Amino acid sequence: MDFENIKKTAIEKIFLVLAFSKRKFINLKFRYRMYKDNYLVRYIVKELLLYFALMFFFYFIVFFVNQILVMMGKLLGKNLPLWDVILLMFYSLPSIVSQTAPFAVLTGFLMCLGRMNSDNEVLILRASGQNPRTMILVPVLVIGLIVSLFSFYVNDFLLPASLIKYKEQYLISLSRNPFIEIESNSVKKLNDKTIITGEVKNSMISDVVFLDRDDEGNQRIIAAKQSTVDTAEEAGVSMQLNMNDANVIVIDRNKTDDFSLILADKMRLNIFESSFIDPTTGASPNEMTTFDIYKEIRKIKASENYSKETLNQYVIEFNKKFALSFGAIFFAFIALPLALILGKQNGLIIGFFIGVVISLIYWCLIWIFMLAGYRIGLNGFLSMWIPNFVVGAVGLYFYSIMIKQ
Repeated sequence: MDFENIKKTAIEKIFLVLAFSKRKFINLKFRYRMYKDNYLVRYIVKELLLYFALMFFFYFIVFFVNQILVMMGKLLGKNLPLWDVILLMFYSLPSIVSQTAPFAVLTGFLMCLGRMNSDNEVLILRASGQNPRTMILVPVLVIGLIVSLFSFYVNDFLLPASLIKYKEQYLISLSRNPFIEIESNSVKKLNDKTIITGEVKNSMISDVVFLDRDDEGNQRIIAAKQSTVDTAEEAGVSMQLNMNDANVIVIDRNKTDDFSLILADKMRLNIFESSFIDPTTGASPNEMTTFDIYKEIRKIKASENYSKETLNQYVIEFNKKFALSFGAIFFAFIALPLALILGKQNGLIIGFFIGVVISLIYWCLIWIFMLAGYRIGLNGFLSMWIPNFVVGAVGLYFYSIMIKQ
């Protein structure tokens, strides 16, 4: 009898659990359907995308104009073919887009949510029985994730390819017009060589001093009073210097007081592409995908005597692709509490101002910690992720305040 009661009780409990689970599933399904079909959610997503697009255009123009000014300052008056300039600008676009998208998320979302707050739309959501935090946070984070994935694609695939093409096009342009790299009264570092120039006028250069080392590692100094620059005629040569009354001094690396002096009425000096790009190193870390960088990191670690500095550079570039791309999620997360707390009045203007300020601070932190990684050996992971962790911590702080309010 006791066994029958126990059996009956167990069966009843099983049916209750199944009924409760079914009701819970139906309830969740109903809520998901309501959420999916809710015009309020569609409205929020539409507004977020609109302001994101506006700020993407704004930041893109800012970075693009900055790139134009930098390039024009370098190429202006150098008689470079227009098509070469267009190609160089085109290959710079992925770099601009990778910087633009995360900042557009931050400022665009702040403006959008700030406007909704100051127009009492958030208050209306509360009055209608909706939970603004849940209803707004989910679209914000989903769009932030989509933008992060897009940014990662640009950083990991388009950016390395564009940097390689930019380098190739720059060398082609340099071979057509060597004066891209030569300026009046300047000291130019060419990889492991240095060229010092006096006055540059037309194709004439006065007081040229060229510093490099010969095959035996001896210091070599080549100087000429007057020189002319010609475009390259040989493969692998970027420019040719035709030097008049040239002096060549070779200083023995073992005996600094022992040197050789060569005088020449005319001399031709070929400056090779390797002076601008070291062919022995291959592609630099920022010209690789994350998969290629990961393989290179494993290769470096497998070697017996590897340089910790070189290893950290690859670790920095590996984490840089992820940190800068997925910074959009951190920006999306911090945008909601800031907009709802600080955007009660003039939310659109306040959102724009706060977004620009945070973008500037974040950009400064990125460069500070990245330089710390390159110059003083700060761990590559921390170098690139500390700015995101700071944004996330500040976001959690303001989110706790928003919940209390």
